[in-house]
Amino acid sequence: MSALEKAFTSTPGRAIAKKAGLKDPPRLRRGRTWPQGALVLASIGGGTLAAQTLRLLGRSSEHPVTDGGEEPTPGYGAPIGALVVDATHLARIEQLEELRAVLRPAVKGIEKSGRIVLVANRDAETWEARAVLRGLDGINRTIAKELRGGATSTLLHVSTATTADDLASTLAFTLQGRSAFVDGQTWSVGHHQAPATATTPSPLDGKAIIVTGAARGIGAAIARTLARDGATVIAVDIPAAGEALAAVTNEVGGIAIQLDITGADAGSHLAALVAQRGLSLYGVVHNAGITRDKMLVNTDSARWQSVLDVNLAAQMRINQVLLDPTTEGGLEDGGRLVGIASTSGLAGNKGQTNYAASKAGVAGLVIAMAPDLSDRDITVNAVAPGFIETEMTGRIPFVQREIFRRSNSLNQGGKPVDVAETIAYLLDPASSAVTGQVIRVCGQNLVGA
Repeated sequence: MSALEKAFTSTPGRAIAKKAGLKDPPRLRRGRTWPQGALVLASIGGGTLAAQTLRLLGRSSEHPVTDGGEEPTPGYGAPIGALVVDATHLARIEQLEELRAVLRPAVKGIEKSGRIVLVANRDAETWEARAVLRGLDGINRTIAKELRGGATSTLLHVSTATTADDLASTLAFTLQGRSAFVDGQTWSVGHHQAPATATTPSPLDGKAIIVTGAARGIGAAIARTLARDGATVIAVDIPAAGEALAAVTNEVGGIAIQLDITGADAGSHLAALVAQRGLSLYGVVHNAGITRDKMLVNTDSARWQSVLDVNLAAQMRINQVLLDPTTEGGLEDGGRLVGIASTSGLAGNKGQTNYAASKAGVAGLVIAMAPDLSDRDITVNAVAPGFIETEMTGRIPFVQREIFRRSNSLNQGGKPVDVAETIAYLLDPASSAVTGQVIRVCGQNLVGA
């Protein structure tokens, strides 16, 4: 149990929470763990993509119990672990009744930390089909708010060309505990011409990945998670964080680089180190970031510029060097770029105009870069964390901290590993059909899109 968790479960902490009428938040299933109960598969309209993908993953499934208009709602003999709904052939309003009939008993009968995953075709052609597709988004977001016990809901958009190979890594991620703090979210899986690499426990084995801001907090969790998955981690942080950086790299067997990423030669310095080590650079995680919060009327030019420079401009300069095909030690074809956005950037946040601008810029950057790098098979994605429990958030006064923790569907703050697991999924070679996406890791924070 972390120090932050102990603070909540301490006698004073529990007394304050009880007085405020707050229940203990559910314990979330994490890691490469599958649901314990049965995996139920339903198809609306005869779609088969989800069934093919589950077979590829080696997961057996059961038929769903349907509502059938009965009262009370029929249920399963034991709590189910997950419901996967193939809605790729759902195109008419009346078909939503079939979805309701499948979802209702499943929502009531799902286990703690269970999963509901909807798979829909984004290539809807008719007006009605596009309206129904958007309707699924509303259903997904609402179910996520109604589920209890740490269960989550996800909507995955696929294309007509998407295959089971393309979808496998994403469906595995959403069903496993790795997606513990990803709730009520929607993102897209396309198609990759080359066959996807099979999902494995060590998908990053032997791959060199740069992680900036790696000395502590979310950055250190990223380094540990990528090392767990087999990566050679090149951990980067400022010289002032040298001691903490050394501790992390010693722990994961990585390479430490003390570097100010805002320097004009930062990209060249990183590429030179990769080349000197005889490594091939597979991925870059742009995690380094700062805040300089003030209301806009009190924000001067220096405070504004420093945040934009560290959080956005620096990674653009580094990308320019590492993406140059002539750069020795640059990013290889088939590589991965992952940026860190924020729910503050997607929703805005009082007193964080500079930070919101930089993090919204990260989201815009990955969306813009993805199609331009597709001919090199380089994927570009971002994660957008919400309230994540770190040393910094631990200094927020208890009552204010509890408000932030409880302002999401899972009634708790996330852990740094939740962000790290989502990044590891995006870095996975099997995720080659996922690009230009921004995935919120926020427990379905109640603010933002």
